[in-house]
Amino acid sequence: MIVDGSRPLPLKRRRFTSIDSMEAASAKAELAAAKEKFGREIRVFETAGLLPTQNEVSNTEESDDFYEFSTEDYFRLMGTKKEDKFLKTQKIREAEEAARRSRITKAVIRVRFPDNHTLEVTFHPSETIQSLVDLIMKVIARPDLPFYIYTTPPKKQIKDMTQDFFSAGFIPGAIVYFSYDLPKGDDAAAANSAPFLQDEIMSLKGLEVIAEQREPVQSAPEPAAVGAVPSPVAQESKPSEKNPAKPKWFKM
Repeated sequence: MIVDGSRPLPLKRRRFTSIDSMEAASAKAELAAAKEKFGREIRVFETAGLLPTQNEVSNTEESDDFYEFSTEDYFRLMGTKKEDKFLKTQKIREAEEAARRSRITKAVIRVRFPDNHTLEVTFHPSETIQSLVDLIMKVIARPDLPFYIYTTPPKKQIKDMTQDFFSAGFIPGAIVYFSYDLPKGDDAAAANSAPFLQDEIMSLKGLEVIAEQREPVQSAPEPAAVGAVPSPVAQESKPSEKNPAKPKWFKM
C-alpha cells in the first residue's frame, strides 16, 4: 500500500535518572490503559513538513487536480506487477492468496490529520474498514461533525466500509487521511483550526518513545587477577653476528 518517508519528530535525548525510570513506568501505564479502553494499541506522533500547518489548514486545501492520476503513475504501478496472472488457474491464485493471508497477522493503519498529527492503530487484516471508522469516532474531538477518510495519490475517498484491510490492500500497513466533510465557510474554518483529537488521545503523544527508553549498559573493565605476574615485554631478537664464510679456493 501507500508508504511515505515520514517519521515522527525526534525527541531530545536525555541522561537517564531515577525520575526517567518513573516516567517510563508512567508512560507504559498510560499506553496500557488506552489499550484496555479502546481494545487496541494506539500511538500518536507528529510529523513535520508534509501537510499544511494548523494555521494554514483552514484556508488551504489541495484541489482534485493535485491528486490526478498521471501517465507516469500508471506505468509505475504496472511495472510493479511482476506476476503474470493469466498463466495461473483460479485455484492456484486462491491458494496463493490464502497463503499470503496466513502470513500476515496485523495491519498497521496510520490516520493523518490536517494538523500534522498521526494516529497509529493496529488491526487484524480480516477486520473491516468500518472498525477503523468506529475508532476514529471515539478519538476525534468533534464526532458530531461529518467526516471522511481517503487515500492518495490519486485522491480517492474510501466509501466501501465492508472491505477488510487485506482486500483493500492495507497490509501490512497503510496511510489514510482525515477530513471533515463540511462546505467551505466559517464552520469549516473553525473545525479545522481546533485540535482534531481529544485531549486524552493527545496526551499519548510520544509516550511509546519514553516507554521504550533504556539506560545504556556500559561494560565494566575486568579487574586484574590478584598476584598475576605481568607478561614480560617481548624483546626484539637481534640476529647473531657470524663471520662470513670464506670460499675454499681463497688462500692467504
